[in-house]
Amino acid sequence: MYPPITALPEEVQAMRESLINLCGHAEGLLELEFATFLSKIHQSMNNLVLLEQFVQHNLIYTANYSSSMAALQISNCASQISSEVLIARVMQIHASISTLSSLRPSKQVNSLFSNLVKLCILPSSIDITALPEEVQAMRESLINLCGHTEGLLELEFAMFLSKIHQPLNNLNLFLYYGNYVKLASIEYRILNESGVSQPRKVAFVGSGPMPLTSFIMATHHMKFTHFDNFDIDEAANDVARQIVASDPELEKRMKFETGDIMEVQEKLSEYDCIFLAALVGMSKVDKVKILGHIRKYMKEGGVLLVRSAKGARAFLYTVIEEQDVLGFELLSIHHPTNDVINSVVLLRKPAF
Repeated sequence: MYPPITALPEEVQAMRESLINLCGHAEGLLELEFATFLSKIHQSMNNLVLLEQFVQHNLIYTANYSSSMAALQISNCASQISSEVLIARVMQIHASISTLSSLRPSKQVNSLFSNLVKLCILPSSIDITALPEEVQAMRESLINLCGHTEGLLELEFAMFLSKIHQPLNNLNLFLYYGNYVKLASIEYRILNESGVSQPRKVAFVGSGPMPLTSFIMATHHMKFTHFDNFDIDEAANDVARQIVASDPELEKRMKFETGDIMEVQEKLSEYDCIFLAALVGMSKVDKVKILGHIRKYMKEGGVLLVRSAKGARAFLYTVIEEQDVLGFELLSIHHPTNDVINSVVLLRKPAF
């Protein structure tokens, strides 16, 4: 039986009063931030139900996410997770994900995948190539589940964005927007260091319904570049077109092509730089085939930027190694050590 509030010791009462003040302050800030956002969108009252759904699903950026990432970065510096513990935890999360009836955004789905990502960016010395056969099979299954879930998350948020006024001004509401900004900054720096700072024409393969990298590159780094976004899903391209249509200037230099990249041939020779998304080619075999196809048809001297993974991050995405890029000149490999997940591999097609 707990004592009544009135009977709490003096120091606990003092803590309680402090906590009430902190809760009130936090609640006020949360309401102010949400009200500020609401005031900026078209027909705000008509979007309240939609907004509530996204807040409940944790799809909108909140101070909680910022705090948890800061705490995570501290823990990254402090400890390294053993391979045995890492594998056991990943397998446990995979088992939980496998029992879900749906991978659409929800509190349960988001919680499981957030925990998985936090686990996989902890410092680890795991050797993915040395995993037992059953763990490798689980990893392949998990990569597919992650890819499917990521696609559903981006589609749902992109559809939300397409219904509000000035959607491109609200990209930062997406839960992982900050990670995309960091990754784009890394990729642009790598391209710039290799002499590709302002390409005339860029292709992004696997752009999806919310091509954040193209948006960020086009508005922050490559402000005069033309972007062609390739995706196999016409519905995804339709949503992306709606978002881009809100900015007439950007719409002039950003187009969307629907189809299998393995069926695109001569057109690939038009691009100075090609981005290959992490989710294009979910298996190593498929990814290597796509790399070979792009190399065959891209222009001589053109560069290909491939997203890969290293260490524990390879539970989330397919790994591309030096032996997988035969026929290319390897210009750079970058492996992140912060909350960015993807490694970046920059290749050039030799000019003979």
